[in-house]
Amino acid sequence: MSERNPIPLILTAIGSVVGTVAVLTYYGYVHIAKPEDALLLADYTMLKTVPGEDYRVSLKPASQVAQCIDGVLVLFDTEQKGLTGVLVDNKKRAVRCMEQQVPAGLLR
Repeated sequence: MSERNPIPLILTAIGSVVGTVAVLTYYGYVHIAKPEDALLLADYTMLKTVPGEDYRVSLKPASQVAQCIDGVLVLFDTEQKGLTGVLVDNKKRAVRCMEQQVPAGLLR
């Protein structure tokens, strides 16, 4: 019985994996996320409104716009086109919304 050299098999397996990932990336099935593609939940804070108490917010609006889609609050970034996400809490549960209509000022 002759021994087989495993190096060509190992190189073929590694080449197949690298080639598959390259083709899938080229056709858009694999997207490698960059840090600027994500917004952390920690970047958001809820201000509780109490009747009779004042609260202050910045006059400059955030670069995100929220829309209620199928009962879930979806954020769209106005600076980075194509960047969208679902707002979730610290347990990865989607923040629900009740109104299904987009305010007239947000339509483009």
